Amino acid sequence: MADDNGDMVDHSGGRVAVTSGGDPSDGREDQTAVDKDPSSIAAMFDTVARRYDLVNDLLSLGQDRLWRRAVARAVAARPGERVLDLAAGTGTSSLAFTASGASCVACDFSLGMLREGRRRYGSRLVYVAGDALALPFADGVFDVVTMSFGLRNVADVDAALRECLRVARRGGRLVICEFSTPTPRLVRWGYDAYLRLVPVIGARFGSNPGSYRYLAASIRGWPDQRTLATRIAAAGWEKVAWRNLSLGVVSIHRAIKP
Repeated sequence: MADDNGDMVDHSGGRVAVTSGGDPSDGREDQTAVDKDPSSIAAMFDTVARRYDLVNDLLSLGQDRLWRRAVARAVAARPGERVLDLAAGTGTSSLAFTASGASCVACDFSLGMLREGRRRYGSRLVYVAGDALALPFADGVFDVVTMSFGLRNVADVDAALRECLRVARRGGRLVICEFSTPTPRLVRWGYDAYLRLVPVIGARFGSNPGSYRYLAASIRGWPDQRTLATRIAAAGWEKVAWRNLSLGVVSIHRAIKP
């Protein structure tokens, strides 16, 4: 597991099947209790597209900007590289990957999110509608595949990780940024209390209160850092490592395609 200083920790072994539910002893909900029907999830994101980035900024107390910068550093896109940003939403995070001269495809299964991104950013990004479980791309075409805060929304996490592997070239990189398990016990308690407030805040400032109830439930049911690293390795990725952000509230997992 990553230490509290956020150092990368290698976890390339341990290719075993694991469950996705949380440990009942720490108060986390079983992920299987969260509805992951793709059409329902897509429709939910369609309804919140206009205010999605604004409410995210509010709910994260501005930390989402720091997380996006950390992801951009982890992706480390180089001139001429091809980056696939999955669950890209409006493409707000995708823009950073093009700053060095790389090209980026912003892919999402919510047409509402993609339309809002095109309205905001025009032709600065390539927008493609696609499902993480059946990506509309050929094998081995991307230098980097990245997904921020989207992996926990897919119906089959392991299949999505394998699909990411398929579209990456040999030696290609995977960068996953996702909510995780805070490392200090006191922070875990405070974070759990805050998650209970998320639906209240979302109802006040968002356009779809139900989406923020889903958000809180999906975070509680998400596996911890080590468990996710094991599942990434089991999907065929190598040199799996992770780094904690915000005391483990969020973690960035990285891996390489052999």
